[in-house]
Amino acid sequence: MDKKINAILIHNNDNVITAIESLRSGSVARYQKDREIMEIVVTDEIPKFHKIALFDIKESAPVYKYGQLIGEAIKVISKGSHVHDHNIESPKRKS
Repeated sequence: MDKKINAILIHNNDNVITAIESLRSGSVARYQKDREIMEIVVTDEIPKFHKIALFDIKESAPVYKYGQLIGEAIKVISKGSHVHDHNIESPKRKS
């Protein structure tokens, strides 16, 4: 089995990783956190450079990438799922 890294965690506070190659449902995403190689089973087809949920994300919960808020879950996002505009929306601006 190939143990190469195929996803990246950009910031330790992120709750998503980014696939650096297309991943099939049922495959394993491997990424480095600190000095450890972590693994997560992918539950959806993930296009190259798209996000994968590291944990279950509740509806209305914040989504973090780059250590920054990039959106809010508009429905429950399960661990290993594709995170994209079908299940998150951009942060609301305060007026």
